[in-house]
Amino acid sequence: MNVYDISWPLSTATTGYKNKDVINFKPLKKFSEYNMRETEITLSSQGGTHVDAPSHMLKDGKTIDQVGLDKLIGPAVVLDLTLVPEKITRDDLKAYDDDIHEGGIILLKTANSLKQPTDDFTPHFVYLEHSGAQYLVEKKVKAVGIDYVGIERSQPKHPTHWELMSNDIAIIEGLRLFHVEPGHYVLVCLPLSVIGIDGGPARAVLLDDSE
Repeated sequence: MNVYDISWPLSTATTGYKNKDVINFKPLKKFSEYNMRETEITLSSQGGTHVDAPSHMLKDGKTIDQVGLDKLIGPAVVLDLTLVPEKITRDDLKAYDDDIHEGGIILLKTANSLKQPTDDFTPHFVYLEHSGAQYLVEKKVKAVGIDYVGIERSQPKHPTHWELMSNDIAIIEGLRLFHVEPGHYVLVCLPLSVIGIDGGPARAVLLDDSE
């Protein structure tokens, strides 16, 4: 079985949305003093690979500990959208209609995957436009992921987030898909079970047993 780590590597130089500092390390114990090491990690709920909880955008939405892991584990399809120049629309996704099924997980591989994990934030990243989100709602998928730190840009009222969250579709942001071929896999994405917050940093892997 092939295992592909599709998580964003974390460091103090990790790309943050609008260049925000999303991670910091503070040594608590140095080997030279304690013969051991311990580090305090400060990490944004929206940094690196993470799962958005509905409470991120919805007033009464679920927090990350209330999001079922069944939403984030299961058959997934990586769609090749690397030639989409700006935004992923309904028409872009309809080209893959036969691969998008009820209860499936859709991962959007775009030109964003060419960016390095420590590059400066790019405001003109490829994103999922509202009509694309509506299409995924109609197809009744259970989760969608994208290969940048946001699934939409700063659209007024955040219609993509609202559409997906209000229809109980999980959102995974900050994936790394440059090394993964389009096709069918099994996704395992496990956000930290932190009580009462708007998102959870996650480790995400794809499993492929086709060989």
